[in-house]
Amino acid sequence: MDTAKEKELLQTHQYWVASFMEDSSLDELDSILSHDIMGYGTTQDEKIFGREAVKNIIEIGRQQRRLFDNYRYDLEIVKKQISKKSDAAVIIAEINVSYSIDRNETLLPLRISTVFYYDEQWKVTHWHGSLGVKTDGDTWHQNEWQCEKERLQKLVDEQTAKLKKSLENLKATQSQLIQSEKMASLGELTAGIAHEIQNPLNFVNNFSEVNTELIEEMQEELKAGNTEEAISISDDIKENQKKINHHGRRADAIVKGMLQHSRNNTSDKEATNINALADEYLRLSYHGLRAKDKSFNAKLETDFDKSLGSVNIVAQDIGRVILNLITNAFYVVKKKKEQQKEGYEPTVSVYTKKKKDTITISVKDNGNGIPLAIKEKIFQPFFTTKPSGEGTGLGLSLSYDIVKAHGGELKVETHEGMGTEFTIILPNTEITKK
Repeated sequence: MDTAKEKELLQTHQYWVASFMEDSSLDELDSILSHDIMGYGTTQDEKIFGREAVKNIIEIGRQQRRLFDNYRYDLEIVKKQISKKSDAAVIIAEINVSYSIDRNETLLPLRISTVFYYDEQWKVTHWHGSLGVKTDGDTWHQNEWQCEKERLQKLVDEQTAKLKKSLENLKATQSQLIQSEKMASLGELTAGIAHEIQNPLNFVNNFSEVNTELIEEMQEELKAGNTEEAISISDDIKENQKKINHHGRRADAIVKGMLQHSRNNTSDKEATNINALADEYLRLSYHGLRAKDKSFNAKLETDFDKSLGSVNIVAQDIGRVILNLITNAFYVVKKKKEQQKEGYEPTVSVYTKKKKDTITISVKDNGNGIPLAIKEKIFQPFFTTKPSGEGTGLGLSLSYDIVKAHGGELKVETHEGMGTEFTIILPNTEITKK
């Protein structure tokens, strides 16, 4: 046999053995297998006929090897015999396999006899495997694999228990984060409410002080007998008293409105004026931000559909969604203003629209917009674009769930460098006519 043909034989043999012993590519396997290939394994029940059966046993072997640690093998050809016509050959090889199961080293000596014939290239037509040790039919140490399977099942059970514990911890942490998000919203509301109440209280205090001074002047005029002057002063006192009453009622309305939105029972829907709710939270959010940074100013735009009547919603929940969207809008325009000092006017717009089947509440800003790469992630729990410590990543996720629970949708449209618009879409079937 010429050298090239013998070299090809050895390469075919090496590829044949590697197909069984390694996870190498099987792209060329069909080209080296005879159509009527047959083989016998190392136990009585291992009889292989045909290419598909060969591939099947190879795949089974690969699956079983994945259970092993430190798997390796050494190949040594102990006998090679080639026919006189160089059209057939037999190669007997010893393969020493070693692997670990649960840190226990196992040695498995194999002997593989392979018959080849030549038809334009070398092909395997028959093979026979045997062991160097007695195995009583357990060629591939099936009993050991069963033990390994039981060991792995035990590991799975242990890991499952750990995962359950981790899940419980995660739920507890999530609950704490949700509470933190609610408290953050409450903080925004508190700052805004304080500012809103402070205005009418300032009027009440100022007019009260003026009335005290006017009463003293009126008493002096009365003592002096200047009745007409005293009556004129009393008229001023009367007008001031009306203003005190007006601003006192304004403060009372703010407190009652906030108590209405913060009551404990949040599961009942009630007829709510969406326009008033959106307008109230717009001002509260703005004043809350101004309470923290008096240098910040923004343009507020509103366009409320006057035909929109009361809507049956959970007012506290939808209010929290509106507040979250507006607060986020003020956050992004404030950040853009810090980056772009000149020629930029922070603007936040809130508008409502009544349609045939739906009503919409939109919050729009002229900030930097949301990068398209992360647009699909913004409603995911714990995802936030804010720096560490400035956001929990739950605001939009909770808002999305609240709107969905109302049978609606929360959508976002954004343009990088130009701004973002969030739209709450609620069913119009819940609208009640005034």
